[in-house]
Amino acid sequence: MKILGISAFYHDSAASITVNGEIIAAAQEERFTRKKHDAGFPSNAIKFCLEYTGIELKDLDAIVFYDKPLLKFERLLETYYAFAPSGFRSFITAIPVWIKEKMFLKRLIREELDKIGAYDRKKTRLLFPEHHLSHAASAYYPSPFEDAAILTIDGVGEWATVSLCHGQKENITILKELRFPHSLGLLYSAFTYFLGFRVNSGEYKLMGLAPYGNPKSPDIEKYIGIIKTHLMSLKEDGSIWLNQDYFDYATGLKMVNEKKWEDLFGFKTRKPEDELLQQHCNLGLAIQHITEEAVLLMAKEAKKLTGSKNLCLAGGVALNCVSNGKLQKSGIFENLFIQPAAGDAGGALGAALAANYIYYRQPRETGYKMDAMKGSYLGPTFSDLDVELMARKYNARYTYFSNFTDLADEAARLLASENVVGWVQGKMEFGPRALGGRSILGDPRSPEMQKKLNLKIKYRESFRPFAPSVLAGDVSEYFDYDGISPYMLLVHPVAEQIRKPLPEGYDGMNLRDKLYHLRSDLPSITHIDYSARIQTVHPETNPRYHELITSFKKLTGTGVVVNTSFNVRGEPIVMTPNDAYRCFMRTEMDYLVVGNFLFSKKDQPQWEEKDNWKEEFVLD
Repeated sequence: MKILGISAFYHDSAASITVNGEIIAAAQEERFTRKKHDAGFPSNAIKFCLEYTGIELKDLDAIVFYDKPLLKFERLLETYYAFAPSGFRSFITAIPVWIKEKMFLKRLIREELDKIGAYDRKKTRLLFPEHHLSHAASAYYPSPFEDAAILTIDGVGEWATVSLCHGQKENITILKELRFPHSLGLLYSAFTYFLGFRVNSGEYKLMGLAPYGNPKSPDIEKYIGIIKTHLMSLKEDGSIWLNQDYFDYATGLKMVNEKKWEDLFGFKTRKPEDELLQQHCNLGLAIQHITEEAVLLMAKEAKKLTGSKNLCLAGGVALNCVSNGKLQKSGIFENLFIQPAAGDAGGALGAALAANYIYYRQPRETGYKMDAMKGSYLGPTFSDLDVELMARKYNARYTYFSNFTDLADEAARLLASENVVGWVQGKMEFGPRALGGRSILGDPRSPEMQKKLNLKIKYRESFRPFAPSVLAGDVSEYFDYDGISPYMLLVHPVAEQIRKPLPEGYDGMNLRDKLYHLRSDLPSITHIDYSARIQTVHPETNPRYHELITSFKKLTGTGVVVNTSFNVRGEPIVMTPNDAYRCFMRTEMDYLVVGNFLFSKKDQPQWEEKDNWKEEFVLD
C-alpha cells in the first residue's frame, strides 16, 4: 500500500510517502526552494520522496491532501456572513483567490502532479481527510501506543481549533472539538503579533521571551486578570471563548484591534526591531501561563473521556515545549508522544497514515523501541561525490577523514576550544528542529557561546536560548529529568547540582544583565529560568552525532553540546552541502563538517559572492 501525503497552500508545505504504514520519506518544500515556510505546491518534496523510494506516481494507491478545502471555504463564507458588514476589505481580498484556485483544488493538485509524472486517475485515489484528523493521525500512528488520548491544538483547520480524540489500534475516534473563532493557537498568535513577532513563525520567540518576565511582579497577575476579564474565558474542560471585539483575525487583515489592546495593556504594539522592555516580557509570561493552564485542563478532559494512560500531541501548539514539559511533569498521563513535525508540515504525513489505516483499513503494528519516526531523519541525504563537487565549485579546501572516529575526535577538540562548528550528516530532519543532521554546534560550558551564536552566526535577538543535545544515558546528570526527548520538544529544569546561585536583586535586573549572568556550569544552554529544551541523542537513530558527543565527553567530561539549527535568521535550515558551505562562508562560523569532510574557515578562499542574506531572506 503506497501512499503519498501532501500539505500545501497555507504554510510549511510538505510531502511524505508511506508503504504499508511504514514512514519511508518526508520533507518540507522550504528546504528545496529556500523560501522559509514555503506554502506553494510541494513539487520538489514530492519528487524527492518518489526518487528516494523508487516509486513512480503511477504506482501509488492514493494521493492524500491534508485537509478539506471546501469545508474551509464554508467556514470562510459563514464567518464573513456572521460578521457582516465588517470584514469587507478582507472579503474582497480572500474570496477571489478561493474562487480562482482553492475552490478547484482537486484540479490544481492534478495539474501539478501531471508536471511530475503520469498516473492512473482511476487506480490512484485522491483523498481529503479533515485537517485535525491529519494532525491526530500524524501523532498517534507513529507512536508506540495501541491505546492513547490524542490532543491536537492549532490556529484553525477547517472549523476545528482543538480536537480531542481516542486512538485504539487502527481507529481514531473524534470525541470533542473546539471550533473557530475560539482558538488557543490564535490567542497565542495574537500575543505574538502584539509583542512584535511574525505570526506563524515567531510564536517560539514569544515562548523564549516569557521566562524574562518577572514572576514576582504584580504585573503578571494584573495581565492575566485583564486577559481573562476582557479577551477570553477559560472553561473547566480547557475550551476557551474569545471576545471578538478585541480580535481582527476572523474577517480583518490583522490579528488584533491594536487600539483596544493598547488601551487594555497600557503600551503600544511593539514593532519587530523595537527594544524589548520588561512590560513585554511580563505580558509574554502571562500568556504563557494561560496557555499552560488551558493545555493542562484539556489534558485532564482527555484523560477523563478516554481513560488512557498515554497521550499523543500534534498541531502548532504542540511545539510549545515549555507547556509540554509542564504537561509531562503533571503526571496526568504516564506516557507522552509529540509528533516532531507537529505543525502543518506534519499534516502531509498524517494524511498518508490516515488513509492507510482508516480508509484502507490496513493492520497496525506497534512495539517500537521509541516510535516509528526513525529519529525524524526522513529527508534528503548526500554522497562524498556531492561534497567533492561542491568543494570544486567554490575551490574550497578541506581535510578528508577516512575514519569517522578520528573526525569525531577532531570535531570534539575544536568544540572544546570554543569554536563554532557546522555539522551536516546523513538524512535531513523532518520538522522545524535540527537534531544533529543539519546543526550548528558549540561548547555549552562557554559563557560566551550563546552571545556568539546569536549575534555572529544566527544574526538574531540576543535573548534567544539554545538547546542542549545530551547523550541519552546521561540526561539525569545534567537535567531534572530521566526520560527521553529525542525531538527537542520538552523543556525541563537543569539539575540542582550544576546550578549557580542568583545574585540579590536578580528579578529587578534588566533583560541584558539577566541574560549574561552565569546561571549554571553549562551557561550556554541554561535559560533565564534555569530551564533547557532538551534533545536526548540515541545511537540507534543518529550514531554519528552520538559518537561526536561521546568524544566530547571523553575530552571534557561533559556529555552535552549546544545545538541550534544550521541557518541564519530568516533562512530555512540548510539541506545540501552547497547550502551548508554558502551559509558557513557568510557567517562567522569557524569550521564546517560535512560527512567525512572538514573545512576550516581560515583555509578557505575569499568569499567573492556579493549577495546579502539579509536581503535574500525575509527576516522571521
